[in-house]
Amino acid sequence: MSASLIEELKKVRDFRTRKGQRHPLWLVLLLIIMGTMSGCQGYRGNGDFVKRHKQSLIEILEIPIDRVPSYSTIRRIMMRVNFEELTIRFNHWASEYVELSQSEWLATDGKSIKSTVVDYSNKYQAFVTVVSIFSSKQGQIVGLQTMNNKQTSEIKTVQNLVSILDLKNVVFSFDALHCQKKL
Repeated sequence: MSASLIEELKKVRDFRTRKGQRHPLWLVLLLIIMGTMSGCQGYRGNGDFVKRHKQSLIEILEIPIDRVPSYSTIRRIMMRVNFEELTIRFNHWASEYVELSQSEWLATDGKSIKSTVVDYSNKYQAFVTVVSIFSSKQGQIVGLQTMNNKQTSEIKTVQNLVSILDLKNVVFSFDALHCQKKL
């Protein structure tokens, strides 16, 4: 039997101390994923998504206290969550539910996550980047992988993600970055 996304998110290690926790980590991560999949970007966008759908989220997710995570809670989680562990859990869940057809087209791209920049005053800044493989036919993400922009390139991260997912009989669409003779 396949695991639900919630079951997978419960496996992400909670980095917070017990004191002052109002919401389980899996709930906040689920709300961030839902907001992001709805087109929300960054802390504010995800915070607005949660506020806008507060009543429905409380009812559907059976949140015991009549309160959803605030923008500040979402911000703290996004700043400190282990994105590598989160992407592993997400990929495990997604692999159970995505069935690709013969010669299906998959798009690959890397995106920096808004408001995650560190060392903003330095010449080479560090920020969280996520590389994804997306099935436009199904409207689903097939796989994700985080990337440290100071230690590796998007090219190597995409190559690694493609090999990890071990996809057969599909067609990949890459952006111009991957159109180099060596590749």
